[in-house]
Amino acid sequence: MEKKLPRFKPLLSPGEVAKRSGVAVSALHFYESKGLIKSRRNSGNQRRYTRDVLRNVAIIKIAQRIGIPLSTIGEEFGVLPDGHKINKNDWKKMSSQWREELDRRINMLTALRDELDGCIGCGCLSGADCPLRNPGDKLGEEGTGARLLEDD
Repeated sequence: MEKKLPRFKPLLSPGEVAKRSGVAVSALHFYESKGLIKSRRNSGNQRRYTRDVLRNVAIIKIAQRIGIPLSTIGEEFGVLPDGHKINKNDWKKMSSQWREELDRRINMLTALRDELDGCIGCGCLSGADCPLRNPGDKLGEEGTGARLLEDD
């Protein structure tokens, strides 16, 4: 007796994708509106997704967990040819770029944490000498009044 292999549906409904990927149907619609995923319409004008959308959604969720903006994810997906299924090499390229961004943020947060430790003791948050809000009194060089200081 031959054992039948389970038959995979070539197209999935939004509900099926949501259940398999752990994201809400509304999130799928949002991702689609941002051009991150694509659907087809069946004869009843209902959305249907190819199975590879599950991988794309997983990549989106991973990237979001590490703080990668959807616009950056979209740029990465946008360089791929239409209908391309993301593979190991694509993932390696994306993840290495995102790793650099993550390392940069880790370094920035570590430096902020270390400065914060030294600042908590005084409690003054001096506008002239605070290493968090006004390192080296850079704002004073620009004149009086409120200034926004952003690190490069």
